Amino acid sequence: MNQKLGFINIDEEFNFENNSFDNNGGKSQLLIDLKGEPGKNCGGFCKFCYFRKVNFNNPEPLGCKQCTFQIGCDYCINSIREINGSFIPLPFALEQVQSSLMFQKYEKVNITSGGDTSYYPYLEDLCKIINQMGLKIHLGYTSGKGFKNLNQVKNLVNFGVNEVTFSVFSTDPNIRKEWMSDKNPEISLECLKYFCNTCETHCAIIVVPGINDGENLKNTIKDLTSWGANAVILMRFANKVENGLILENEPLIEEINVSSVERFGKLVKEMHELFGEKIRISGTPVYDPLTNTPFAIYYEKSILNDLRKKIRAKATIITGKVSYWYLSKIFNGTPVTVISVNKDISDLITKKDLETIDLSKLTDTVFYPENALVHERDAEEILTKDGVKRFVLRGIDKLTMDGEVSGVFTKEEAVNFEINAFTELIEKINFFGNPI
Repeated sequence: MNQKLGFINIDEEFNFENNSFDNNGGKSQLLIDLKGEPGKNCGGFCKFCYFRKVNFNNPEPLGCKQCTFQIGCDYCINSIREINGSFIPLPFALEQVQSSLMFQKYEKVNITSGGDTSYYPYLEDLCKIINQMGLKIHLGYTSGKGFKNLNQVKNLVNFGVNEVTFSVFSTDPNIRKEWMSDKNPEISLECLKYFCNTCETHCAIIVVPGINDGENLKNTIKDLTSWGANAVILMRFANKVENGLILENEPLIEEINVSSVERFGKLVKEMHELFGEKIRISGTPVYDPLTNTPFAIYYEKSILNDLRKKIRAKATIITGKVSYWYLSKIFNGTPVTVISVNKDISDLITKKDLETIDLSKLTDTVFYPENALVHERDAEEILTKDGVKRFVLRGIDKLTMDGEVSGVFTKEEAVNFEINAFTELIEKINFFGNPI
């Protein structure tokens, strides 16, 4: 990601428009975790994998909202690195399903793992038994590398799999072989094609500049469209700490320069204009052309004015660079100031980022991201080390949706989500902030 956003006017830069999409989602899904670890239970690291080059021995705790008084917990030490151990046995996976069904009714089971579900040795048996319970199945993540043949995928569909999230990267088998450690890319793509033809299929493409962008990306999306895929999410490649590589593993690839947010947003827009009539295109960290997320309310001036009128206290919001562009304008003309650190994604802000903030710019009440990987004690010590007593608080869970979430929502639903989220944040500002 880029060092500086440099947006002049986001409407001029991206020409975002107000569009709508009918959401067919809303089905309750039970999430089960097969465990497994990246690099071990996925057929080997992809070159672009976020976890490649991570030192999994003696991991340092980052701190997070789940920590108790002590800095470090299972989440910010192990889970954030997908240190899960090997795949769980079949009875353990079934126990997750059966115990959950005792308390709530579900329509579908979403099977996920820290590795790749196509490598789970009991996947067909698991799906068969879940199907016998009367539940449909979503394969929550697979690259297809673990499928031995097409018949295995046909069996999965017969056993109730009707939704798949598939990591594609490229439909060029040579590129998949080199960049995804895919030993049998033709088989993987054959399986993907069958899923597209028979299931609701969401395709993820991490875009690496100079490798699978340009004409290759267009050909890939063209293939996915002709095969019958439902959606494509374009994901910007991360290669530096400020992009989100917070596990001391930068750079993933020495010679690759990361696309700026502006350039990546334009790429999403271009692909939407080329293929959007036939397949849903979105991107992360920006943007979804149909919902105008992230921060769809930026374009809803009357809603913004109503929200601004509710602010009755001073406060400072600390955020990442992508969110800063929007939030600084959403809160423009209000008693709320917004400060950005040199980290693109707000949820990946760490203690080191907070240490770079000029404390003289802070008010007496400071909010930092709810999911920032910072212990509350560290945050308070860092942001009050100038001797000024401040309320240092986490914000709220989510203010908006990125492309990974927004793809199943309509624009109206996305706007309503943000109205509720900003209302909650403003109530928190009014309660803890310095009244005006």
